[in-house]
Amino acid sequence: MFGQMTDPRRTNKGNLRHPLCDILFLMVSAAICGMDNWQAVVLFGQHRLDWLRRFFPYRYGIPSPDTLERFFGALEPAVFSRFFMEWASGCFKPLEGEVVSIDGKRIRGSGGKNGQGDAIHMVSAFATANRLSLGQLDVFDKSNEITAIPVLLELIDTKGCIVSIDAMGCQRDIAAKIRSKKSDYLLAVKDNQGELLEQVEKMFSMRTPCGSDRSVDGGHGRVETRECDVIGELGFLDLDEPWPDLKTIVRIRSQRYFKKTGETQHRTRYYISSATHSAEAFNAQVRSHWGIENNLHWELDVNFGEDAAKRKNRNAVRNFNAILKIYLRMVEGHPEKLSKKGKMISASLNDTFREQILGYF
Repeated sequence: MFGQMTDPRRTNKGNLRHPLCDILFLMVSAAICGMDNWQAVVLFGQHRLDWLRRFFPYRYGIPSPDTLERFFGALEPAVFSRFFMEWASGCFKPLEGEVVSIDGKRIRGSGGKNGQGDAIHMVSAFATANRLSLGQLDVFDKSNEITAIPVLLELIDTKGCIVSIDAMGCQRDIAAKIRSKKSDYLLAVKDNQGELLEQVEKMFSMRTPCGSDRSVDGGHGRVETRECDVIGELGFLDLDEPWPDLKTIVRIRSQRYFKKTGETQHRTRYYISSATHSAEAFNAQVRSHWGIENNLHWELDVNFGEDAAKRKNRNAVRNFNAILKIYLRMVEGHPEKLSKKGKMISASLNDTFREQILGYF
């Protein structure tokens, strides 16, 4: 795996103490053990040097934190990200009909004080069934997601999947791009598409849904009821410009009851889709979209402390983010019935357990 990458450093001087394979294997091994900063990676390497030397020489021991940051700062993020995307696509193919969620996350620790300033905003594509990050691009701020999403879609394989995006990505060009990838779209509709929102709301006030579904679930001190209504006959949808292959409009009405306070919240959301699925399927797919928040962004913060980490080299931040996303999935894939944090602790203490996770290579 590692031998396919090009070393970003000048290699013709003959004075590199730490080969590329040594550094990358150290990072991979440390990441699955929950080491979330350069100093932690170095400490892991120093305490597990004999084990590391079973795989690579480490002739000069473990590189310093500064060396690691310089290396990953020199590594071109687009090349590194593509390398990991190719590896991921070889190991985990998106399933037919799987929801691929696209959403952005601000990495607060990459900015100035309190995460302000030029913090990196990363747009990721997440296969919700495989629970795997398929790819990522960083943008200047949230508004630039519109231009980044088509580029990201070009890099990943979504054939046969349904691509879900929040209202920022509800754009005709993005819908057309998704269809060109032989996949369907499920796009949230809000005020940024005022005419479309008005027409969708009008349709639900005029026509009886062709399908409905109701689901109830609870957890974390709340009970949520979700009612999904679907309209597939769109003859009365009066738009100035058509949307590519638009087949269905969806309404989700949710009621969230908080047991502790007795408070009840109501919310209505609308979606458009090129798919012709049942109300039950759309209800599940809309909920699956938020897997990118719960199973990726939240996990990066809780298990790896991504937002709290103070890595200022922007290339290093991007590359570290790519590593964490891939190895979060590797840790999760181990069959041992432990939490992710428990698996990372076990990997840090037990060589065999660590090697089992690394067996995904």
